[in-house]
Amino acid sequence: MMLGDRLDQLRRIPLPAVLRESGAQRDRSDKAKWHTPQGDISITGVKFMNWHQSRGGGGAIDLAMHLNDLDFKRAVAWLQCHFSIPPASSPAPAPRRLTLPPPDRSKLSAVKQYLVHDRAIAPSMTDSLVESGKLYADGRGNAVFLLLGK
Repeated sequence: MMLGDRLDQLRRIPLPAVLRESGAQRDRSDKAKWHTPQGDISITGVKFMNWHQSRGGGGAIDLAMHLNDLDFKRAVAWLQCHFSIPPASSPAPAPRRLTLPPPDRSKLSAVKQYLVHDRAIAPSMTDSLVESGKLYADGRGNAVFLLLGK
């Protein structure tokens, strides 16, 4: 899983869960209000506000930083320690290896004609490349140039 995806998952942890894990107590009469050692905090969706300190933020990482007096890196570690985030559903696909198309000798004359007449490549050069195996035609009539080394 990419780091950005992991951080997004941590940010989306519900704020009431972060407050409970930090020892905050929900107000009996106002469900959006929580009592914490840092002062009363109100939450609305993913936003929070500490009215005693005139500080607020958004998302679980910001709230963990505020409640536990942590920097960003330590808040991320704290959330990872206290909340299990499921791994990505499937790993990234493995990079594909280049596979060259097989040669088709029946298309070679058309490819050579195209290269000489339309692309103005000298016939001696195309013949030399074909003889050395660095140029061939594939089944679709494409010119395949092999680049070897640098």
